[in-house]
Amino acid sequence: MGLLPRPAARRLRGAGQAVTDLYGRHRAVIPDWVGLYYRQPVEITRGEGRHVWDADGNRYLDFFGGILTTMTAHALPEVTKAVSEQAGRIIHTSTLYLNRPMVELAERIAALSRIPDARVFFTTSGTEANDTALLLATAYRRSGQILAMRNSYHGRSFSAVAVTGNRSWSPTDLSPLGTLYVHGGMRTRGPYAGLSDARFIDACVADLEDLLGHTHDVAALIAEPIQGVGGFTSPPDGLYAAFREVLDRHGILWIADEVQTGWGRTGDHFWGWQAHAENGPPDILTFAKGAGNGMSLGGVVARAGVMNCIDANSLSTFGGSPITAAAGLANLTHLLEHDLQGNARRVGGLLIERLRAVAAGVPAVREVRGRGLMIGIELARPGTDEASPEAAAAALEAAREGGLLIGKGGGHHTSVLRIAPPMSLTVAEAEEGAAILERTLRSI
Repeated sequence: MGLLPRPAARRLRGAGQAVTDLYGRHRAVIPDWVGLYYRQPVEITRGEGRHVWDADGNRYLDFFGGILTTMTAHALPEVTKAVSEQAGRIIHTSTLYLNRPMVELAERIAALSRIPDARVFFTTSGTEANDTALLLATAYRRSGQILAMRNSYHGRSFSAVAVTGNRSWSPTDLSPLGTLYVHGGMRTRGPYAGLSDARFIDACVADLEDLLGHTHDVAALIAEPIQGVGGFTSPPDGLYAAFREVLDRHGILWIADEVQTGWGRTGDHFWGWQAHAENGPPDILTFAKGAGNGMSLGGVVARAGVMNCIDANSLSTFGGSPITAAAGLANLTHLLEHDLQGNARRVGGLLIERLRAVAAGVPAVREVRGRGLMIGIELARPGTDEASPEAAAAALEAAREGGLLIGKGGGHHTSVLRIAPPMSLTVAEAEEGAAILERTLRSI
């Protein structure tokens, strides 16, 4: 794309006393393991479109969207209006009563999921959605054995941690499940990295077949189509379709964790699993993050036979509440009517090519990868494959100094810059962010 004039580097106003005091209060009452970005943490107080402002008045271009959660835009008028109107009627009732916004949202998601005879259960987070999916799978299959992908992340509950294949986010080896980890989620690292795509898939399928020969009955495979916290890594298209043939022979369910990949963020597809659709949709699909554009909304979609296998009473106090469901409906309507999936494909494609051109001249960049508006920049010590978490930390600080908020992750010592702006990102904003990232990368 044509290059726009690059904004000059700027110096942010330093953290004021109020922010300093808030940081001290945070440390006094919030657990040590609840981390904060930046040497001088930021208090974000306002947002509009693709921009946010901090308590000191600094304006930032937001390329992380509250960890991919502000999916469409900050202060999206349709969502704020829906939340305000619903709050004026009633905020909460629980699933013990009929809930029109929840039913209407469930109908739309069931149709979009492409899972036949789908049922939808709403939760308050992606962690809770994956926890529910694991409950369904283990109850349906009468097995506590789970397959998961290396380098994966599925949440912070006891069961979600038990199937997370990323040491940085797995604080205990105690587990309510028996978990076995499969190759394939990371294309450019590991024992099969040097193979062609076709041979990579064959090797991963052979590994899966071998693994199943050494274990008891397995309930499910849980997998992110693109690994989010793992650094936006993904296998070649078709890997999970090939896995599905093996899983189906053994009666094993497939759980697609779409918490970060859902709603068209990858550009090419509405759901990440559709890059692996040859053998049909997953048995169970989980979602959250951007579904409510910042409201606490997640859920599980499964075919009726799986969803209805629970033989005890259950409910959700807060899942699918009238106010979060109203936000989800308004958000989903806006996303579809404005073709934000198409925007993610077009603008994301331009952005990733721009970043690859920049990275070609930066020895510290090992790889630029991703799809749509889900882009990772992996940093390594120049001339090696050795991860450089120091460079990633420095880049995070430098980007903020330049007026850009990004994330970081990666299974190899957190050495990946994660870029996931709201899906309404414009070409001009993409170029502005790319220019800041270029200066950032050259500075390290």
